[in-house]
Amino acid sequence: MKGKFTTDQGKVRNHNEDSGGVFYNRSQQLLAIVADGMGGHQAGDIASKMATSIIQEKWEETDSKASPEEIEEWLWNAVITMNKSIYHEANNNEACQGMGTTIVVTVCTDEFVTIAHIGDSRCYLLNENNFTQITDDHSLVNELVRSGQISKDDAEQHPRKNVLLRALGTEEQITAEIQSIGWEQGDRLLLCSDGLTNKVTDEELAELIVSDSGLEETMQQFINLANERGGEDNISLAIISHDSPAKEGENLC
Repeated sequence: MKGKFTTDQGKVRNHNEDSGGVFYNRSQQLLAIVADGMGGHQAGDIASKMATSIIQEKWEETDSKASPEEIEEWLWNAVITMNKSIYHEANNNEACQGMGTTIVVTVCTDEFVTIAHIGDSRCYLLNENNFTQITDDHSLVNELVRSGQISKDDAEQHPRKNVLLRALGTEEQITAEIQSIGWEQGDRLLLCSDGLTNKVTDEELAELIVSDSGLEETMQQFINLANERGGEDNISLAIISHDSPAKEGENLC
């Protein structure tokens, strides 16, 4: 199992509010996170970095997790910890008021993956059948699509496209969506911020992720395409490839 994370400032922003990474616990199980921060006075980057560093520290101190139920409970507790820390900082540091972050996190075993998300950063699964968006955006336009008020095509051009209904750290209590799905050797996961999905269609994502290029080259192709189309936002993504069953104590990052 291999995983890589990358982030790019884009062509317009003067700083990067995204964060993320690929980390391993004591049993070499893989966790990946992409976090897209928001807030004034560059506080968005504080929120996203806090989310990443908190879950990294907790995961690297964790022993093997064998079942979906174990990992789902672990992720739920991690989300609560991240939210409390970011919310407290936002309310006790004037420069951080209003900050928050989206997150999409996955824990990968040989048999299944568990995904948690808040906001509009996404997880996609590529398998032998198709390329599927696994997460459901917590955004205003997605609710309008779900209720039948606008079409998916309308959503792409909607003036309130970037309005989130949920974000980590903006409220004292938060609800994450957590699910576990099976995957097999040869499958790939894509985690990404909306800096990528606002510029690259799902069809284009599918075409690029099936390429035989290495993970780093594939990710750079994603970044280049988003930047060629304006790069108005930060662009972040992680790709996890289920190339072979993991061996005990082996780090294949």
